[in-house]
Amino acid sequence: MWKEAAQQAFPEAKFADPVDRPSLRAAERRLGRRIPDALTDLLQETNGISGPYALATVWPLERIVEDNLSFWSEPTFADLYMPFEPLLFFGDNGGGDQFAFVRVPDGRHDVFVWEHEDDSRRWVARDLHDYLNRSLSSEGDGWYQ
Repeated sequence: MWKEAAQQAFPEAKFADPVDRPSLRAAERRLGRRIPDALTDLLQETNGISGPYALATVWPLERIVEDNLSFWSEPTFADLYMPFEPLLFFGDNGGGDQFAFVRVPDGRHDVFVWEHEDDSRRWVARDLHDYLNRSLSSEGDGWYQ
């Protein structure tokens, strides 16, 4: 389902081997929180999606874990940015802006962009499927500006 959705938006999308359930559970233990169901389902089909210009539209599981743990624990970020704990990053635009689910409050499916230049966080898609369609079918960053 997820690979087909990505290919509909961008036929040249690249995929990786899927992630198994034990790896997902181990990642959730490391993160100390659940990975949203839609993202879990996607990762069980493909461990990330590369879009136009080989951009990491959806990161592999290991990058999701490592980048989020870093954002949540980096002490210098407390003086520079609003807290990152409510966010779960899973993709980027290749230029520093990153895409995330909002984890607090729980149960939201929306995708937000964190713009690194000004620390803004804005809504960009109603769910993961909408995000894939918008990000993969557009040229450049104009889809979320």
